[in-house]
Amino acid sequence: MEKVRTRFAPSPTGFMHLGGLRTALYAYLYAKHNGGDFILRIEDTDRERFVEGALEVIYSSLINSGLKYDEGPDVGGDYGPYTQSERKEMYMQYAKKLIDLGGAYYCFCTKERLESLTDENGNRKYDKHCLKISKEEAEERIKNGEPFVIRQNIPEKGVSSYEDLIFGTIEVDYADLEDNILIKSDGMPTYNFANVIDDHLMKISHVIRGTEYLSSTPKYNLMYDAFGWERPVYIHLPTIMKDATRKLSKRYGDANFDDFINKGYLEEAIINYVALLGWCPKNNAEKMTIPEMIELFDLSGISKSPSIFDDVKLRWLNGEYLKAMDNEEFVKRAEPFFKNSSVYGKYDIGKVAKLIKNRIEILSDIPEKVAFLTEFNDFDNALYENNKQKSSVEVAKTLLPTIIETLNGIDNFTNDVIFATLSEKANELGVKSKTLFYVMRIALTGLEVTPGGATEIADILGKEDTISRLTKSLNKLN
Repeated sequence: MEKVRTRFAPSPTGFMHLGGLRTALYAYLYAKHNGGDFILRIEDTDRERFVEGALEVIYSSLINSGLKYDEGPDVGGDYGPYTQSERKEMYMQYAKKLIDLGGAYYCFCTKERLESLTDENGNRKYDKHCLKISKEEAEERIKNGEPFVIRQNIPEKGVSSYEDLIFGTIEVDYADLEDNILIKSDGMPTYNFANVIDDHLMKISHVIRGTEYLSSTPKYNLMYDAFGWERPVYIHLPTIMKDATRKLSKRYGDANFDDFINKGYLEEAIINYVALLGWCPKNNAEKMTIPEMIELFDLSGISKSPSIFDDVKLRWLNGEYLKAMDNEEFVKRAEPFFKNSSVYGKYDIGKVAKLIKNRIEILSDIPEKVAFLTEFNDFDNALYENNKQKSSVEVAKTLLPTIIETLNGIDNFTNDVIFATLSEKANELGVKSKTLFYVMRIALTGLEVTPGGATEIADILGKEDTISRLTKSLNKLN
């Protein structure tokens, strides 16, 4: 078997859509699972859609996702250049050759004539008007400076058939296809032409792309056949849906990689979740590293049905990655989000991180999750009433003076020491330690639910702030 070579060929439009990222991922996994190469090619022939800085977004998104390409515009390779706009002259040569083979023809139709071809339903289909022009006449008109395009010559009758490794046999009636433009009037190729030429010359063995190309693949096959080239193997991927009726789209927000990074998702969690959008490994694993995905990747696990993007599952998976991190790594990755919080520069971020790491799902949860450390507001004394914790307002009135007195006597004000000292005091008083710590936490934060326990919070706040808050809460009780 020839070496497997797959490609990812995005347009530089300014962001990395998650649908595109999944195409890149599956192309990468398929190549690497089969000991092959993964190639990056930039399809920038549509200059109107080009966005400044978009190339850097593509490079960084792939590298940060862990998808290292073997060949590409910025790393080189044996089949470059890997940017279509740098291959312009070559496309024209192949287009002229296709004309000689009968697979294409020059078209001189004006914009007005093309608009006149619209039927009563507003549909427009080219009528092969210029197919009858002889090669000599066409060359004379071009020589005289008349604008032209080159169109594909698609048979008017018959059915195209090809095999897709996911969807099986695909048949399309040629009558449903149009003689699309292959070379535009500015000499640039359209996607429909350039992708065929590039895939052949770059020796792409397996073309992996979305199902939107299922019906246009016959056009590409006509060109492969006309040139006498071997067709690549086709693998079309099911659509990713936002919900039951809408495709995942930039239009609905949050459809691109950088959006999710800015919201506090981890690159490795995003790529892991994207892998599961349409593919299920045989062992049903959900949390996987890229090397594990490479080992497990199999086309039999890809569904034909569209997959629904599930924000809740992505959040959960991201939370699992956060939980698995050591504290040092968590602090490093979370620092930009701590900087946006009220605790930055005020408390020990390492201690705060330890408190919340297992209690958040995305890093942008941090500012809200830690706000209680700096916001000590008036609260209802009824919070002390809790049968499960054997606590009440009266119990709080009894315990708080002792808690304050005990804490005043601690010199090494750390979580372990505070916890051990107060546990011992509860034992002396004949009360359950959970009751004492519940009262202390309410008095310390004024909140029914907090990340971390009373002694962890006291450790972060420090001795002075802790005693000040507890004293304020005791005065409020009395």
